[in-house]
Amino acid sequence: MKRADENVMSVVARRASMTCFSDSTSQYSHRVRIVLAEKGVTADMIDVDAAHPPQELADLNPTASLPTLVDRDLVLWESKVIMEYLDERFPHPPLLPVYPVARAESRLYMHRIEKDWCSLVDSIQNSRSDNVVSKATKELREGLTAIAPIFAEKPFFMNEEFTLVDCCLAPILWRLPSLDVEIKSTRQTKPLLNYMSELFNRESFQESLTEREREMRS
Repeated sequence: MKRADENVMSVVARRASMTCFSDSTSQYSHRVRIVLAEKGVTADMIDVDAAHPPQELADLNPTASLPTLVDRDLVLWESKVIMEYLDERFPHPPLLPVYPVARAESRLYMHRIEKDWCSLVDSIQNSRSDNVVSKATKELREGLTAIAPIFAEKPFFMNEEFTLVDCCLAPILWRLPSLDVEIKSTRQTKPLLNYMSELFNRESFQESLTEREREMRS
């Protein structure tokens, strides 16, 4: 354990500024990059091949998972933990509601998005079974179509302001063409399509995109 701690401190000492180890195609890394851009925080962005993580990352994070954030002597992984840390560390603009009830609701929305939709994206991208991919594609398309009307009521996901919930949803919506998930323009889906257009034109979102992510919609 002592040797491992020494390795971590050695790596941290070499990185005086905030560093984010990121997968240029992962929805989970993308959401963290959106938060960094929204906050206007400059971080050294290190693009990592998730299948071949560098030793430096393994020294910092025993799971070698992505994204991993290094801020001085603090090392964080798990995207939602990183997102909330950044929101508290850099409070302007706030990306979670002020009041406890609304904050709890936002956290629940993030949990639901991850459980219901992020898992489907993972299945589409990683499964070798055509049946699994087909089923996940259908469920994702139907799930998004079902919630489309809520965007007629508020400009963002169940909120008047852009929040961490939108940061979780935006990477999924951006990836739809690469996942072969088509949201056809209908009266029901129009609010969702308008929401997507607003999200994608947002300055912070454009700044968050990697070259490989831009190719997903080229």
